[in-house]
Amino acid sequence: MACADNGLPAATALLLQQVRACTLCAPHLPLGVRPVLQLHPAARILVVGQAPGIRVHTSGVPFDDASGDRLREWMGVTREVFYEPTQLAIVPMGFCYPGTGKSGDLPPRPECAPRWRPQVLEHLPQIALTLVIGQYAQAWHLPKSGNSSVTRTVERWQEFAPGVIPLPHPSPRNNIWLKRNPWFAQTLLPQLQGLVARALA
Repeated sequence: MACADNGLPAATALLLQQVRACTLCAPHLPLGVRPVLQLHPAARILVVGQAPGIRVHTSGVPFDDASGDRLREWMGVTREVFYEPTQLAIVPMGFCYPGTGKSGDLPPRPECAPRWRPQVLEHLPQIALTLVIGQYAQAWHLPKSGNSSVTRTVERWQEFAPGVIPLPHPSPRNNIWLKRNPWFAQTLLPQLQGLVARALA
């Protein structure tokens, strides 16, 4: 298989080039186009978030914020492991920062996932574990969850394990949720860390 200069297979490198050149949502993006994702066909874990926040838009590094710190803690991995593309793929539902609304960041742009998601996922044949974060990611990746709330879907995590684990968003905005649901840290996180370690072994 031919490889590009960055070590990616040529077909994956071409896809990433096309994604980063996309302007489909440009008229709706307050800070302009800047797709943020991490992709390599050897990746064993897929992290599915919502959309980049403003800090991630600025740095161009996925989960380069307090949410990322908490997510890495939940997973039990270092930054070095998290940002190793041959270990983890990071593919949000929307690749660009969508802007801010009255109660936080706006939802991922609805044009993004139908346009790019099927193609991107085809380039991830080795995924052993998918972490599905938040309502938009769960609606796409867990259609059998129906119209369940994030809380209800996460409570049912054993129905989707061991290949898929639904998670709440690790944002500090969810501190109240975490306090109201102590079972998440007590029961789910130890299992999650075991599944992560097994996928990366």
